[in-house]
Amino acid sequence: MSDKDLLTFTDAASERIRSFIDEDPAEGLAVRVSVQNASPIAPEYEMALIEPFEREAEDQSFDAPGFEVVVDSKSADILSGTRIDWVESLQGSGFHFNNPNIQPLGSAPLDGPLVDRVRRVIDEQINPGVASHGGTVRLVDIRDNVVYVTMGGGCQGCGMASVTLTQGIKQMIRDAAPEIVDVQDVTDHAAGSNPYYA
Repeated sequence: MSDKDLLTFTDAASERIRSFIDEDPAEGLAVRVSVQNASPIAPEYEMALIEPFEREAEDQSFDAPGFEVVVDSKSADILSGTRIDWVESLQGSGFHFNNPNIQPLGSAPLDGPLVDRVRRVIDEQINPGVASHGGTVRLVDIRDNVVYVTMGGGCQGCGMASVTLTQGIKQMIRDAAPEIVDVQDVTDHAAGSNPYYA
């Protein structure tokens, strides 16, 4: 893959970057694109205008329409094939990264013996226990032997959710599937409308 295929920019993104460069009085500016956190829960990207002295020897650089792009060596593989757009919506405006290398949790079908064991524990042991508080636990994904779950009903927003996770859910799942290295709760607990323990 050539450097030009590393990242692509929509017309809207290119126009916005060129406007930022035009507003800055510094000479020789390029846009640095990097990955700060490649988590499938909440990947974090950074884009910044940099001057020539801010470049590193191992950086990759290439020309995009009207500006130069610089990518650090650690981010290059993760960013490979990414398309960057500028999006304006009611929630705000900003750059949007469509990265084929970081798939959101739950985006791939879940199947296989490990998934079956984890689902069985959730369905037969965990959910009957949290149901007494009006709660539910749902399997979202399994990646690199890490289980991702959401907690709903009375568990969403519950002050004891982290205790339930660490002292109950993790242990039950690990007992059934010792190869699991962690269980992470990806629930938006702030959105809980009826927590059992507020």
